[in-house]
Amino acid sequence: MSVTVRIPTPLRRLTQNLAEVETEGPDINTIIDNLDSSYPGMKERICDEDGNIRRFVNIYLNDEDIRFLDGKSTEVEDGAEISIIPAIAGGK
Repeated sequence: MSVTVRIPTPLRRLTQNLAEVETEGPDINTIIDNLDSSYPGMKERICDEDGNIRRFVNIYLNDEDIRFLDGKSTEVEDGAEISIIPAIAGGK
């Protein structure tokens, strides 16, 4: 089951500057683990030391925030698109 993962610019140095990568997995948790296997250091930038997705990292499955689905347990279908989006702070 192959899925496309869109990589944000700050993490592309881990993927040899690839904006999109292919990986597999039945759920978001497995996909994060597989990304880390292929691109070491990815998981520690997405997840905290307890394995939870960091507060400033948003993950979307086909344009839906996984926080409003089943979080890391969200099931992923073949051909899905996942976007990793770091939160942006700013303003005055």
